[in-house]
Amino acid sequence: MGFPPNTRSFLSMIQDSETLSILLSTIARFVRERLIPNEEVVAETDEIPADIVHEMKATGLFGLTIPQAYGGFELTMEEEVLAMLELGRASPAFRSLIGTTLGIGSQGILLDGTEEQKRKYLPRLATGELIAAFALTEPDAGSDAVSLRTRAVCDGDHYVVNGTKRFITNAAQAGIFTLLARTGSEPKGAAGISAFIVEAATPGITLGKRDRKMGQRGAHTCDVIFNNCRIPVANLIGGVEGQGFKTAMKVLDKGRIHIAAICVAVAGRMLDEALRYALERQQFGKPIAEFQLIQAMLADSKAEIYAARSMVIDAARRRDEGLDVSTEASCAKLFASEMCGRVADRAVQIFGGSGYVSDHGIERFYRDVRLFRIYEGTSQIQQLVIARNMIRAERA
Repeated sequence: MGFPPNTRSFLSMIQDSETLSILLSTIARFVRERLIPNEEVVAETDEIPADIVHEMKATGLFGLTIPQAYGGFELTMEEEVLAMLELGRASPAFRSLIGTTLGIGSQGILLDGTEEQKRKYLPRLATGELIAAFALTEPDAGSDAVSLRTRAVCDGDHYVVNGTKRFITNAAQAGIFTLLARTGSEPKGAAGISAFIVEAATPGITLGKRDRKMGQRGAHTCDVIFNNCRIPVANLIGGVEGQGFKTAMKVLDKGRIHIAAICVAVAGRMLDEALRYALERQQFGKPIAEFQLIQAMLADSKAEIYAARSMVIDAARRRDEGLDVSTEASCAKLFASEMCGRVADRAVQIFGGSGYVSDHGIERFYRDVRLFRIYEGTSQIQQLVIARNMIRAERA
């Protein structure tokens, strides 16, 4: 199952509702017919089936955000959000494989890369030939990203890289890494950080063991160790040292809107499941959906999902207009990820004992969505970003 044969020819920069509707309905059908039926397989095996990955590539899902000139669909931010609201209704593991490639793994190249870098890598990312990973976090540098210690020292026409990255999503499958490393004479701070494209086959790269996580089985993370790894100078993103932190922040602003959309989608899936169960489950001679305390949990979840969706769409539209969306992206990610956690908790409560066992999958979603409040910037980091932007604007 995939997109209709003629779809790829006219999806780029979707301008009309009919074309967008074709894309969204096709993704929805793919989620309904292929992804959701395979959720338990992924949960049991900790792997996305190879045939599903092949279908994801064949349908062009890896190229949703990459410009048409490089073989992608070139969706706007708002269109990407609408696509994620459909794709995100399945287990987050499926989205993780795609999202890291079309999002933070490739956006550094797209936003700040040279034309040569774009021509070399973006077409292969668009087809899924290359899986991308974003290598920023380190053992001692997570929320405090400017404290990263991985170092790239220029040696002729190469940089020699040494350091360790932690919790890198898709590292084992990655064909390239967007690597953040310290360069030049700046020992501290953002000014000394540069961004590189590192091919995974480069000698000197080793992977740590796969992390055993609370949830999101099928979405793999591990350490990536760079030991005297030689990277061509041509792979310095944009060809300029010291711009890496700015690139990372632009990438993360977009990524936060993307993740917020996924939070809305997963929350909607959990609410649908909880409502269906509440209508079927009988207690005291009637469906539990007729009890007001159950209705309150359903209503609160619906209202919060609607609020989060509105925030995400607004932030996406502002970004498409070329506005600075640092505050809006953080607001959307903060609210949507926290909201998703609350909806998950209510869903388990509505299911009662059945929600605590694995028969219905709600306990799996409960574990899966906990990560949304941590990666792409914790909730506490989002609060700091929002507050600091407010203070800066007031003082300006």
